[in-house]
Amino acid sequence: MAAWGALVGVAVVGRLWQPTWNGEPLWNVTPLAAVALAAGTIFARPLVAASVPLAGAVISNLFLPAYGSIVMAVVVYAALAWPVLMGGLIRRAAARGAAARYAALGGGSLASSLVFFLSTNFACWAMPDGLYPHTAAGLAACFTAALPFYRWMPAGDLAWTALVFAGVALLSRVRVALTAAETA
Repeated sequence: MAAWGALVGVAVVGRLWQPTWNGEPLWNVTPLAAVALAAGTIFARPLVAASVPLAGAVISNLFLPAYGSIVMAVVVYAALAWPVLMGGLIRRAAARGAAARYAALGGGSLASSLVFFLSTNFACWAMPDGLYPHTAAGLAACFTAALPFYRWMPAGDLAWTALVFAGVALLSRVRVALTAAETA
């Protein structure tokens, strides 16, 4: 359970920290997708793995503005848990070698960004009391207005994925070394 707690901690702290670049907020640059990918790779039970990004979101949401509707919150939470499903693909890719593993990590990270962007903004457009008319023009306006929030998300997800998986690998090596030292 130490891994579970560490990943939730990274998710909460990383989500509450709002990075900026030249004074501009880097919206949606959080470790949630990376943590979900790692949880899906580490934990064999999907519900345990999915509980990691969801716990991170629930805890950090205590300090952030509300979503405005329960439907939108459900869509956001589902989009945050979706990368967990990629864990099995990453494990299988790792068995084929480092190049396949890195490709799966990068692809999973970028797919997570895209799924979050598409699902949450489609839900925003589809809301009955939403800001946009339920027309093709309204859908286009919704996605256009959302682009500034997506601008840094893929790069942020890739960077956080590299950091989280490097941290997991490092901690795994430390644990193996400590176990070997204890049995020696």
